[in-house]
Amino acid sequence: MSDILEVNNLAMKFDQELIFENLKFKLKQGSMTALLGPNGTGKTTLINILMKMLVPTAGNFKFDSNTRLGYVPQFRNINPEYPLSIEAFVGLNAPLIKNRKIKQAIKAQLKETNLYQIRNTRMGEASGGQKQRAYLAQALLENPNMIILDEATASLDPLAKDELMKLIRHLNQKHKITVLFVTHDVPLAKKYMQDYLYLNHHKIEQGSMAQFEEAYD
Repeated sequence: MSDILEVNNLAMKFDQELIFENLKFKLKQGSMTALLGPNGTGKTTLINILMKMLVPTAGNFKFDSNTRLGYVPQFRNINPEYPLSIEAFVGLNAPLIKNRKIKQAIKAQLKETNLYQIRNTRMGEASGGQKQRAYLAQALLENPNMIILDEATASLDPLAKDELMKLIRHLNQKHKITVLFVTHDVPLAKKYMQDYLYLNHHKIEQGSMAQFEEAYD
């Protein structure tokens, strides 16, 4: 199995504050990895660097040339009066003029994320889990082969968390989508992820998720 991401000697400072340094790790294609660590250790900064929203102070990283990256943000509540339906909301990530092919792609992702039956429900009236799956459907319209879930289960109830993560596992198994899951929820990560990256004290360590409790809990 080849690498989809290689990170070498990555470092980041803000002014004189060191966030992390000498980060080295690789992610295999088709892997499922939890990015763990206390608040303030740089997990969001690392993701922003990988998303090319920040430039690192030192080091480099390289995605496989065929990588198509999808991103699912932390749950953001939507005003109850928000007028768009789930289908229209998902379609915001598609061209404004929607031909037959694009409409079929939206339909396919609504079905993939178990939203098709409620596609006409207004986003403002949808549950937290349904809204988060709509964000996932938006990301899937880009046909990614790697998805970053950035605290995507935070603020969801336990049932909604499991629904989302079962869907992520399905996407990994069926479509071989590589997953990087940023989370503080260690039990959830142990249930669904294979590997971990643990960021703390400016350093990162990598290992099997099944072994995480022995090392760090």
